[in-house]
Amino acid sequence: MQARTLRLLSVNDGADTGRGGVSVLLTADPHLARAPIPYYQSPMTQLPTPRGQLTPNRPLADLTWLRVGGPADFLFQPADAADLAAFLAALPSDTPVFPIGVGSNLIVRDGGIRGVVIRLGRGFNGIDIEGDIVTAGAAALDAHVARRAAEAGLDLTFLRTIPGSIGGAVRMNAGCYGSYVADHLIDVSIITRAGQAQTLLAADLHLAYRSSQIPDGAVITQARFRAGRGDPAALDAKMTDQIAKRDASQPTKDRSAGSTFRNPVGHSSTGRADDTHELKAWKVIDNAGMRGATIGGAQMSPMHSNFLINTGGASATDLEELGELVRKRVLQTQGIALEWEIMRVGEALVKP
Repeated sequence: MQARTLRLLSVNDGADTGRGGVSVLLTADPHLARAPIPYYQSPMTQLPTPRGQLTPNRPLADLTWLRVGGPADFLFQPADAADLAAFLAALPSDTPVFPIGVGSNLIVRDGGIRGVVIRLGRGFNGIDIEGDIVTAGAAALDAHVARRAAEAGLDLTFLRTIPGSIGGAVRMNAGCYGSYVADHLIDVSIITRAGQAQTLLAADLHLAYRSSQIPDGAVITQARFRAGRGDPAALDAKMTDQIAKRDASQPTKDRSAGSTFRNPVGHSSTGRADDTHELKAWKVIDNAGMRGATIGGAQMSPMHSNFLINTGGASATDLEELGELVRKRVLQTQGIALEWEIMRVGEALVKP
């Protein structure tokens, strides 16, 4: 990557007024300059110029399933892994970076995210199958990977009902019906914060219930899974049954981010007849009387009390405050400290 830079200028009738003006993105090619957009002053004024798309002051609400959140200083959508590596290598080391997937397990606070948010797109959503190994780009949707694998007679059906993309699934060791990413993962490809390409074995990630140890600032670009064999028709029928069960018990038509809190029991639902509910998150929330509770436009779903939903017009503050109220009530009534499963990132909105 050449040592070209972007400069972000705030202009208002020719004067640099910072907050409240408009921004103009200047690129090495004047034909690629963006139209002015609303802008608040960011401490970052110079960044490497990538081949992918780099957008200043990008609102993030439309990139999350809950449809809340303020702007990122910059949103970077790399063209490919080489573009991502070169950008990170040239980015000043003190600039924060935060990778997001499709925003299915995320609350971005109303003040937005300082630094560079990285969102992988088309260059990272490939799915390849060879033998019993499925290789999926980090931006490939979990459901798509499950379907492609089933068509090839490989069983990754547990991914079918998990919202989000493969990068997030690896980070969270996603799982349901008794199966987890950890049960199938071979290795992952990452780009480190310093811009180096590396391959990490599954054991290096120390995968546990809804957690992993990915190096700070690293971006997952690809994952490889080993899957057991199965009849394609039977696998398809299995996924159809899973979807029917999910839709009958979860608010899939509402704006949510999936399960809000981790199960205190320490594992996801197995779906088996002998599955106990006593230490499931939804059960302890019900016991605390918080099913259907609201703050502003945020609500604990009446259909499934471990789903935090945006009923319309909720702010990130509404959602987070309601979640914290639920945690407080559960602790008061049952002595159980619920842990967030939804990631909450960014800064609270500071009103002038």
